[in-house]
Parts: sequence; structure tokens; C-alpha cells
Amino acid sequence: MINLVLFTFIFSFLMGRLQDFISFHLKKIIPANSNLIIILLYSIVVVALIVVIYKYIPVVIAQVSTLVRQIIHFYDNPPDNPTIVYLLDLAKKFASPQDLEKHFNMIYSYVTNFGKASMQVILAIILSLFFLLEKKRIVKFSSRFKYGKFGGFFLELEYFGRKFINTFGKVIEVQFTIAFVNAILSTIALWILGFPQLIGLAIMIFFLGLIPVAGVFISLIPLVTIAYSIGGGMQVIYVLVMITALHSLEAYVLNPKFMSAKTNLPAFYTFLVLIFSEHFLGIWGLIIGIPIFIFLLDILGVEDYES
Repeated sequence: MINLVLFTFIFSFLMGRLQDFISFHLKKIIPANSNLIIILLYSIVVVALIVVIYKYIPVVIAQVSTLVRQIIHFYDNPPDNPTIVYLLDLAKKFASPQDLEKHFNMIYSYVTNFGKASMQVILAIILSLFFLLEKKRIVKFSSRFKYGKFGGFFLELEYFGRKFINTFGKVIEVQFTIAFVNAILSTIALWILGFPQLIGLAIMIFFLGLIPVAGVFISLIPLVTIAYSIGGGMQVIYVLVMITALHSLEAYVLNPKFMSAKTNLPAFYTFLVLIFSEHFLGIWGLIIGIPIFIFLLDILGVEDYES
């Protein structure tokens, strides 16, 4: 159920913010009905999903499977280069080629198991649409609980709910924004460098970009592997320069612009939170671990550690 709950929350929050943004700028020109804007936004999303499913999903699956085969082939048949052989031998001490193949095949199975994921996305879209269309009625109805026999409990629940939206929701929004910008810029750079399977790489970079800090290092493994197989050592250097430039852009431009000071965690805390959240929540933990930690900091009243 965690997939459905998180998909619904993310759709509701992001589409609600987009509707507020459009309404704010549109009302300067003409009066606009918020429900009409929501319906138009969801119509665009549904049409886009249909186009993606019928036109691009087969291409994405083919490209991702090709990427997985390329990476597995590289590790099974390393080039005759002492440095590469040494690095691969060093990596095998931590994970055998069979383990790597198992992990890549597991990721591939997540991508290709599209039916179950698409059903959860469709349900999340429907639930979030009804939530946004009836938002005022839902708020009015939910407020009645505060005046019942357990009113004190629901007052506390309202307090934590507001805190949750103001921290978790906004951090998720920022992570999606930064990941989208990184994916666009990275895809353009990879296109200039002559990389194949750009759609698959763009999707990979976007989802890894949702993982704070660690996503950059994880994306290096497939990118460097593909770079070496298509262009040798110089291509690897170009990729490393590209990743360094994009990481600097994220660290010194995007993060300060979008993130509050409280979300600027030390790298040690970031990795520690990611390790524990992945253990307890799986792949979702890598994405929502930091927002949950920021929410807990807000609940505990922890101020900016740099102030």
C-alpha cells in the first residue's frame, strides 16, 4: 500500500501546487475556476500518460534492457586494461558479478513489471483528482472530528498534518524539481557526447536524482561503464567532468535556491538516513528518507545547525 499512498500524496501535492501557481497568475488576467484548472491539468496528464504508454514505454523497456546487458557484459568481459581489471577485482571483493547481475535484473524486473505499477498510478491519479476537486468539502468535513469525543487527538493530528505538508511535501517538491533539471541537463550533455539509449538514461538519471547526494554516485557506475565501452578513457573523463559540473550546479545553485537551510544536511547524516530508510522502506526509503527526517527535525524544533 505504500506505493499507492505515496503516489496519491505526491500527485495531490504537486498538482495542487501547480493549480495554485496557475490560478495566482491567471486571476490577474481573467477569473478562473480552480476545479476547471484541475480538470484541465489532469486531462493533460492522462493524455500524456496514454501517449507515453503506447509510444515510448516499449522504447524505454528496450533501451533499459540494452543498458543492463551492456553493463553486465562489461563486468563479465572486462577490457584488457590493468587499471580497469584492478578496479573490477576490487569491486568483486564487495559484490560478485553474480550479485551485480542479480541487482541489475531486479531493477529491470521493476521496470518491466509495468502492469502493477500502472494500476497503482491510475488509482493514485483518480484519488488525488477527487481529493483536489472536493478539497474544501473534505477540509470542512474533517474539521468536524475536532469537536467530537476525541477532539483533542484530532487537534494534535491536525497540527502534525500541517507540519508534515509544510516539510515533507515541500522537500519532495524540491527533490522532483532538482531531479528534473538534472535529467534535462544531463541528457543534453550525454547527447553531445554521443551516448546511445538517451531516453532510458534520462529516466535513470531522473529517478536517481530523487536520491539526495547518493544518487549522483550511483549514476556514475552505469554512465562510466557505458562511456568506457563507447569511447575509452577520454570519454570517462568527459563524463566525470560533466557529473562534477552538474553536481556543483546542484550544490551551489539549485539547492540554495530551492532548499531551506534546515534541509542542508551534512553528508554523514544524509548517508546515515538513506541507509536506515532503505533498510526499513526499501527503494521508496531512498526517496522519502530525507523528507521524513526533515519532518522529524521540524517536529523536534531543531533549528538551523549553521545559525
